[in-house]
Amino acid sequence: MSRAGRRRSRAGAAVVVQLWVTLSCLSTVAEAQLSGVLDDCLCDIESIDNFNTYKIFPKIQKLLERDYFRYYKVNLMRPCPFWAEDGQCSIKDCHVEPCPESKVPMGIKAGSSNKYSKAANHSKEIEDCEQANKLGAVNSTLSNQSKEAFIDWARYDDSQDHFCELDDERSPAAQYVDLLLNPERYTGYKGPSAWRVWNSIYEENCFKPRSVYRPLNPLAPSRGKDDGESFYKWLEGLCLEKRVFYKLISGLHASINLHLSAKYLLEETWGKPSWGPNIKEFKRRFDPVETKGEGPRRLKNLYFLYLIELRALSKVAPYFERSIVDLYTGNVEEDAETKTLLLEIFQDTKSFPMHFDEKSMFAGNQKEAKSLKEELRLHFKNISRIMDCVGCDKCRLWGKLQTQGLGTALKILFSEKEIQNLPENSPSKGFQLTRQEIVALLNAFGST
Repeated sequence: MSRAGRRRSRAGAAVVVQLWVTLSCLSTVAEAQLSGVLDDCLCDIESIDNFNTYKIFPKIQKLLERDYFRYYKVNLMRPCPFWAEDGQCSIKDCHVEPCPESKVPMGIKAGSSNKYSKAANHSKEIEDCEQANKLGAVNSTLSNQSKEAFIDWARYDDSQDHFCELDDERSPAAQYVDLLLNPERYTGYKGPSAWRVWNSIYEENCFKPRSVYRPLNPLAPSRGKDDGESFYKWLEGLCLEKRVFYKLISGLHASINLHLSAKYLLEETWGKPSWGPNIKEFKRRFDPVETKGEGPRRLKNLYFLYLIELRALSKVAPYFERSIVDLYTGNVEEDAETKTLLLEIFQDTKSFPMHFDEKSMFAGNQKEAKSLKEELRLHFKNISRIMDCVGCDKCRLWGKLQTQGLGTALKILFSEKEIQNLPENSPSKGFQLTRQEIVALLNAFGST
């Protein structure tokens, strides 16, 4: 990775830190409301802050600079499946600059999206795949083990365990994107197109009771004289699983809004844009007074989202600890360093003493629990499809990535038995992660 690329990444992380430092002036306003134990778990905000600041944040930022996690393949041309999208962003900062394939490491572009084990990435196989130009094909030159892996991956892709609508990476419209060169930040995309996306997510997918008339979108114009607190009373009547679902979507929304506030387009000087913290925008979205008490709740949901993704990382560690799994880019030395750093992060996540207990979910009647899990999975999958309705390419990129990251976390949390039964030296038949899922999971966690 170039020095310039590393500087850009560090600068991006510094912007988020700078926002929090600047926002310290608001601590007297929000401190009393943004502290203590989170609802539906036994973890407190202060413990999460300390754990992330001193253990996780420095390492996760370093990891995301590595080539394996830097390149993400995405189809930004998929049509909106729900309405005719007429709000395509024409602002230049909405544009995503695709990465020329010549810049993508050979080991990433030469294999299928699931190819990350040493056996599946033998150099001769890469050459054969390059010559055939059929990246996902199973041909006679592959070893039996690799054939088994490909067949297993194809079978798993057709399973019912996905929480997201996955892009077809073989589509000509799917392109590699360098995430370091296309950071998540405010682009100017707003208005009816953006409102319609979030309203659809909240109104149609968050299990809203009929008695609730105010839009669930926290930034939508309020109806009536809600004081913020009354708005949340509807959550009390929902089961734990549906409350968790809403908090995750709210936390995802809060994460996106926080990034937009931290990297806001402030001005253009001599034709060069300048991004930085926008305190006014942050207060509009999160200040207790301006949001009638809802702002701290949104931030608490962001902490809850962090906790869920943290738990997923701790649960999936055995999958990556196997010798068969190699985060393959073609650079042997860098690949080894990347895996070592990832395993260090996993060890840190397992040391956190107050993890969310996913076993508290779907713990009732087995048949009812299975039906409820499927209902939540379909709702979340629907939200992932809504991300194809975002009119701004850069917003769509990060919306799809963060949604896929959270969907991967949920997939992990509810695959405990399959992860426990993973074979050490052969492809597993019950649980697999594609490279795209791995990249999305870690980048989503790093941006939470």
